[in-house]
Amino acid sequence: MNSLINFLIEPGFFTSAPVHTALIIGGGTAVVSGVVGVFTVIRGQSFAGHALADVSSAGGALSFLLGINPLIGLLGMALIASFSMELVDIRRARERDLMTGIVLGAGLGLAALLLYFDVTSHSTTGAAITVMFGSMFAIPSSMIPLALWLGGGALVVIGIIYRPLLLSSLDKELAEVLGINTRLVSLIYLSLLSLAVTLSAMTVGAVLSTALLIGPAAIALRLTHRPYTAVLLAVIIGLAATWGGIALAYDSFYWTPGHGWPVSFFIVALIFIAYLAATHLIPIRKQ
Repeated sequence: MNSLINFLIEPGFFTSAPVHTALIIGGGTAVVSGVVGVFTVIRGQSFAGHALADVSSAGGALSFLLGINPLIGLLGMALIASFSMELVDIRRARERDLMTGIVLGAGLGLAALLLYFDVTSHSTTGAAITVMFGSMFAIPSSMIPLALWLGGGALVVIGIIYRPLLLSSLDKELAEVLGINTRLVSLIYLSLLSLAVTLSAMTVGAVLSTALLIGPAAIALRLTHRPYTAVLLAVIIGLAATWGGIALAYDSFYWTPGHGWPVSFFIVALIFIAYLAATHLIPIRKQ
């Protein structure tokens, strides 16, 4: 077994501090994204997840500009965007998508301005790459406690509102008839979605974070109808893709010495391959 691991993974993987940080934060992100992602797909709000991820890039750019914790900047901007989308009482899907598109455009415009200030004022030439595509091996270990606390809190909240969230996601009108405050549930859900895309944006970047949010959940829901099973499968798939991507990115330093490939590329590639396999090799959902 050890020989197989040594064959697949280059030496030093399990003793590297940046790898430990990437595995912990990446794993936590995969768990939160898998759970929230299932509800995102069920609710048909994949576009909202993509928009919040892109808008959060403005918070990441602001963090570079002010020298603050990037997690705070990413989450703050994502929350502002999510509340902006929800405070307008929109029931039709078309109008909801239009509002999401408006918020997305405004957020990307602000991100472009802040990144310009980053480059011109602080000469942080790597800010755009880090914000948009992530830099998992560069995440400081000091960020682990905050990321885990936020992720753990999100899972606790989901556990508390699981039933009303699931019912309002499947049939909003029935949920309202049963006395569920669907507006409040929606606000809480969007806050959780903001946190999920923030964590994924910090790891794989704002541009690619939707893949970690939607991909594992879409695969899981293709394999099963049961929400509990779908959540478990999404978490497992997300963890496998994230940890596998980290291992491949680490190995890539030995493929092209001194020029490792991006972690985000491998994570997204693994999710894409898994989705193709689920689509073409397992066309019928298991009950």
